Amino acid sequence: MREYRTILLGGGMVSGYAAKEFVEAGLKGGELGIVSADSALPYERPPLSKGFLSGKENERSILISQEEFYREHDIGVHLNVKVERIDINDNPVAGKRLMAGEEEFRFQNLVLATGATPRTLDAPGADRVLYLRSLDDSARLRDRLKSSKKVLVVGGGFIGMEVASQSAQLGCDTTLAFPEERVMKKLFTPEMARTFQKYYEDRGVHFAPNTKIESVRGNSVDLSDGRKAEADLVVAGIGVTPVTELAAAAGIDVQNGIVVNEFLETSAANVYAAGDVANYPDTLFGKRRRVEHWDNAVKQGQYVARHLSGRPERFENIPYFFSDIFDLSYEFWGDTSGAERTEYKGDVNSTSFSAWWLKGNRAVAAFVINRPDAERDAASRLEWEQK
Repeated sequence: MREYRTILLGGGMVSGYAAKEFVEAGLKGGELGIVSADSALPYERPPLSKGFLSGKENERSILISQEEFYREHDIGVHLNVKVERIDINDNPVAGKRLMAGEEEFRFQNLVLATGATPRTLDAPGADRVLYLRSLDDSARLRDRLKSSKKVLVVGGGFIGMEVASQSAQLGCDTTLAFPEERVMKKLFTPEMARTFQKYYEDRGVHFAPNTKIESVRGNSVDLSDGRKAEADLVVAGIGVTPVTELAAAAGIDVQNGIVVNEFLETSAANVYAAGDVANYPDTLFGKRRRVEHWDNAVKQGQYVARHLSGRPERFENIPYFFSDIFDLSYEFWGDTSGAERTEYKGDVNSTSFSAWWLKGNRAVAAFVINRPDAERDAASRLEWEQK
């Protein structure tokens, strides 16, 4: 039996950055434990579809903290541990605990950072399709890309776009297939989508919009438009599902993730949730949201550590995303859902422009690629200046 004041359940970015923040706040040795089903220490997720996937970074270089950090600060790290039950009834004898086979971990505070799992294709032969979520996934995909000639990437979102970029740069004949009429439909305007599609096509990527996968048979993939695509590698990035089973079984409120308040507290006392799994109230935009991106995991991990170290302010954060594709990097802040119109600075038909989603004269979202620093700074604060 192990006992900690606080346990971080999950070995992702929430736990990695929370651990660093706890140390900054004066963590005492033996107070913090990380319990993870992963085989690796907490690592950065963005390189999995970028630098690590391309081979420019290795496993050690993407760790959030090296092994020495956890040892020096007496943080208990328990890897390859599959938790089967959370007991939050505060039994007067057993207390609150995690059960993992014969192992038992007791806690006063628990942070659920169980993340999300990739959605899978529902089609005959889809068992040979690769997905990208973990370090092992990225290593496996990296090795396969080295030996592949024709690659079919399924999904027109962040992961699909980034994997297609890496595949093409490695010299693979790459096709990007997706069911929507344009890439990044939830984020890009039609004008932006046309610009990015042309940019990809100029670099050899083929596009198959309005297309679903019907079946995967050997090196042949049947598409919903009746065509067949040759591919010795199929990789899909079609979204993720929050991992909530343990929380639900423990009686914690679950609705599109684990429901938390503005302090990231769940419906159970002294139990918190953070990262991809947390459905939290966005006080800046007046709505609930669950964000599947590294910046949110970092910020919520840092926040919950500060909160448990005695700082009571509520969680506030402008949603932020970034991506690297070929030789371009872009950034996005905010929420486009309440926008009434979109305006651009620069030329939206080029790779140097910014997009501003406006409600009245207030910017509610901004996208920036290859623009002056002052414009990027204004976008990060969602400050709109009329032309």
